[in-house]
Amino acid sequence: MESKGHIAQSYFHSTPIQIRFNDIDQLGHATNSVYQQYFDLGKMAYFDHVLEEKMDWEEGGLVLASINIEYINSIKLYDKVIVRSKIFHIGNKSLKMCQDLFDETTQQVAATSKSTMVAYSNKKRATIKVPERWRVKILAFEHDTLFEV
Repeated sequence: MESKGHIAQSYFHSTPIQIRFNDIDQLGHATNSVYQQYFDLGKMAYFDHVLEEKMDWEEGGLVLASINIEYINSIKLYDKVIVRSKIFHIGNKSLKMCQDLFDETTQQVAATSKSTMVAYSNKKRATIKVPERWRVKILAFEHDTLFEV
């Protein structure tokens, strides 16, 4: 599904989200601040699955450089929601990801996100190149995307 300002994508990775009672505000829907938490859960699950390794945050991980969230439809307590995630660009030191929160109950996208993450070594306190082994695995996983690398 495509929304205003969001790239239509084929998603090969999804993460189910458990909506908690404390995610819900007085209006009866998930408060906007938890959407970022849902997207973060999707990011971690994506990288664990695709990279087949845990990030070593001292040697090299990813830090969020920018994020844009578009809120489209509300999520309610008993909705069945998944985060769909895709890397759509790999740069020298950065990755760009698009995600959406898809409500399987309503069959609608509840929110979209575009983020840029930078490869970073906490040990060096500096940005680093995206590791080649990550590039290879992401390119193989996201087989429908033409990357500019």
